[in-house]
Amino acid sequence: MTPSLLLFFTLCALLCVLIALVVIYPWLKGRVVNDNRLMSVNVEVFNSRIAELNADKAAGAIDEVYYEAQSTELKRQLLAAQAQSQSYAPVGFKSRLIVMVWIPLLAALAYLTTSDRTSVYKLWEAKDSVGQVADDLLTGKIDVPPEWATKDSAALISAMQTNVHANAFDANRWMRLSELFTALEAKPQALEALSRAHRLDPDNIEIAMTYAQSSFFANNGTLDTTARNVLIDILRKNPDHEGAQMLMAMGETRAGNFTNAKAWVHKLRSKIAASSGNRSEALASLDELLANIESQEAKATQGVNVTVSVSDQMLPQIKESDALFVSISSVNGGAPYAVKRLPVSSIRGGSAVVSLSDLDAMMPTRTLTLGRESDELVVNARISHSGGAVSESGDMAANPVVLNKTQNAVNLTISQIVP
Repeated sequence: MTPSLLLFFTLCALLCVLIALVVIYPWLKGRVVNDNRLMSVNVEVFNSRIAELNADKAAGAIDEVYYEAQSTELKRQLLAAQAQSQSYAPVGFKSRLIVMVWIPLLAALAYLTTSDRTSVYKLWEAKDSVGQVADDLLTGKIDVPPEWATKDSAALISAMQTNVHANAFDANRWMRLSELFTALEAKPQALEALSRAHRLDPDNIEIAMTYAQSSFFANNGTLDTTARNVLIDILRKNPDHEGAQMLMAMGETRAGNFTNAKAWVHKLRSKIAASSGNRSEALASLDELLANIESQEAKATQGVNVTVSVSDQMLPQIKESDALFVSISSVNGGAPYAVKRLPVSSIRGGSAVVSLSDLDAMMPTRTLTLGRESDELVVNARISHSGGAVSESGDMAANPVVLNKTQNAVNLTISQIVP
């Protein structure tokens, strides 16, 4: 048995014994203390009544027979009161022992039978076995766990999570926990850990930049409102931060704000060109990125702008974790010619404008341009609670709208729930 389990069950046993003693404490008294004040009153009343009887007998008000009968009755009542005040129900040792044994036993049975405690015991065992290793990893004392600690990776992960929650206000621990989740390809958990680290230490640029990058890639190259605000805050504190500028350029490109994207690239290129040293490779990469942005801008002008609105009845049902899907596909079904998955935060004021073009094609050979030339198309919009690409029961959707050959703008209203 591990020290944690031993300590837990020892404290439980002591608590149960204490409760048992409280319950049977009245039984442990050796004797009942007599109430002398009550007995004094009884004796005083007895003497007063005897004196009255003697006075009545001396005055001839009562005869001898009545006197003896009343005297005997008063003596009997006094003896009965004295016997009642001294009597109590004795409790045997067996009765006391039964109560003291059954209370801890029933408490233990209730704890063990009301639920499966296996996971709790495993967590305690993990804390005892690899708890110090987890703490050293989270505090940066070691970078790689010992080989023996990696044999049970689940125990090490559990110990690290428990350690972080026990030190919930340490931003660095949350940062290192996110690295663990990233290594396990658990992107949502890694992003949540980074979010907490950033809230705890908003002035730490390294944490802020890591959070913005993770959010960008977790959202398929899209900057949500939170990540964008984080980058803006970084650039406010450090206007020449190259990583933040590059991420803003990529995010603006993905959002279709090509003018802003090119402005960020030009700013970054000017800074790199003015710096000392050979930066030709970096400049060539930026020139290539700028050409790519201009190419995407040209393709986007041939796309379709979809205005997605959400009815007033549907708005209260939207959750922060939901995702917005906008697609253009054939009326006969099949894979979409263009599709975008956006965080639900992109819906502002009950609506969002989404641009779909050849850049949003799922396959290079199945573009929106080819679809408009050879097929009849419909535009769809859906809010998914699970974030999955396939429509599920409970999702919110709009009625599909047929896209004409020359039409470049479509309005959709999400107003129904998928059965």
